[in-house]
Amino acid sequence: MADYAATRDRVEHYFDRTATETWARLTSDAPVSGIRATVRAGRERMRALMLAQLPEDLRGARVLDAGCGTGAMAVELARRGAEVVAVDISPQLIAIARERAPEGAAIRWEAGDMLDPAWGSFDHILAMDSMIYYGADDIAAILRRAAPRLSGRFVFTLPPKTPLLMAMWGAGKLFPRSDRSPRMVPHTTQGIARALGDAGDLTEAGRVTSGFYISTALVFEGGRA
Repeated sequence: MADYAATRDRVEHYFDRTATETWARLTSDAPVSGIRATVRAGRERMRALMLAQLPEDLRGARVLDAGCGTGAMAVELARRGAEVVAVDISPQLIAIARERAPEGAAIRWEAGDMLDPAWGSFDHILAMDSMIYYGADDIAAILRRAAPRLSGRFVFTLPPKTPLLMAMWGAGKLFPRSDRSPRMVPHTTQGIARALGDAGDLTEAGRVTSGFYISTALVFEGGRA
């Protein structure tokens, strides 16, 4: 997974050295620009859609928040009773997440690679917008690598290959140039399924479109690897 490692390093550089303040503000209640407001609203809707793919009662479940950012998903999982391992490649975002988390929440915050086997096995894995920079082969490899340590669902998001989204990215207007993220890679569900082969079942849970935020939620269930 050489492409995975190189992309992961670019993502780490962006979030930990370039855009920490931008993403801390975006994921807070602070006022933001009109473009970022659509992204914030879209991410809130997507978080709810992803959580809807898991049981409401997660007591006794161990859940990985892979690419947890500033921690909103991890906090909600803990509220549902899960034992949460929240991992992000950016130590600075992990620091913000720790500060924001409610006291006593059952969340283990870790800075590092979301694929590290040291995190253990899980009932479910959630990866919101943390796999959007990778090609289909790397995404399939991520899912295959997670499958032996997963007993339930791996819910993740990817940018859909739509004319509107392709046009917006082509114009480079998702964020100002000074804090634009590494280039996202659009996908179709069928393309990911082809790359995945017979390693497990892949279904589309839904799509969120909110101005400049357009994302599809996918559900992977292993068991045939």
